[in-house]
Amino acid sequence: MWRGLWTLAAQAARGPRRLCTRRSSGAPAPGSGATIFALSSGQGRCGIAVIRTSGPSSGHALRILTAARDLPPARHASLRLLSDPRSGEPLDRALVLWFPGPRSFTGEDCVEFHVHGGPAVVSGVLQALGSVPGLRPAEAGEFTRRAFANGKLNLTEVEGLADLIHAETEAQRRQALRQLDGELGHLCCGWAETLTKRTWKYGHWRWPWVHIYEMPGAGRDSAQGRT
Repeated sequence: MWRGLWTLAAQAARGPRRLCTRRSSGAPAPGSGATIFALSSGQGRCGIAVIRTSGPSSGHALRILTAARDLPPARHASLRLLSDPRSGEPLDRALVLWFPGPRSFTGEDCVEFHVHGGPAVVSGVLQALGSVPGLRPAEAGEFTRRAFANGKLNLTEVEGLADLIHAETEAQRRQALRQLDGELGHLCCGWAETLTKRTWKYGHWRWPWVHIYEMPGAGRDSAQGRT
């Protein structure tokens, strides 16, 4: 939370800008030229596991694993047979969703594979994705980092998402969801706008307390130096 507050205050001190608007950070996400993939749902046996990709080769990977010429309709679940591109062996029958950028979580082309959650199925699909040129396993938090870099989430929303994932009580869930929905961000933006107006009201005044205090004897020493 405090990291987000400090960033907004620092932005306000640099000049009047629209701080409440999500926008690109101006720098590319680390490794943004690569397409990443990872298991997005929890580890272990489960009914359904979600494997996600993000990056320019997501559509290519989807075509390879489904042996299809065309991509499915955007943002519609489609039932497809997934196969290993190296051997052609069937891996699973899964629901796939295609999210062309920028209308996706990260702002990049994304694909979700909703597969059966057995360890062998998940491992097989991950290995198949790893064999596609241009794809690599995602680092921890890299999907969210790309969403932030592409202006899909601001700092307070990123922290709210992390809190929501780790929430263990109803109170934690409610607080994290409010932060993810932008409640804290709007509050911080109000403070930032106030700081901006007050700062620019006094010209280029920045950090006044730097000039308030003087070292004891500083005036006397400087006067002696002039004599």
